[in-house]
Amino acid sequence: HVQLVESGGDSVQAGGPLRLSCVASGLTDSNYCMGRFRQVPGKEREGIATIDSYGESTYAASAEGRFTISKDNKRNIVYLQIDSLKPEDTAMYYCAAKAGVCGLFTPSTYHHWGQGTQVTVS
Repeated sequence: HVQLVESGGDSVQAGGPLRLSCVASGLTDSNYCMGRFRQVPGKEREGIATIDSYGESTYAASAEGRFTISKDNKRNIVYLQIDSLKPEDTAMYYCAAKAGVCGLFTPSTYHHWGQGTQVTVS
């Protein structure tokens, strides 16, 4: 049973940094992809970054420069660092996992999702 538990969301001032965490458990595949997404009410879920079992990361074009995805393999935690926060970064941020390669940022290809963590930037 895969479980993704997210934390780190907060109400913050624009310009500051924030680090979101996603603790994964129950991942039995040796090859898997972890993705970070965000969603604003009324809009589609947007891909931000992915990181695979080998530590290779990929970023959406809109995310390059201010977002950094990383993982702690020992503790099964995936981090998303967001720098220079902007009001338009306000969203619910999600962690997701799927077996196999990462590929495109397509939410429907991910089988497991966290509960989300809210980021509000003012």
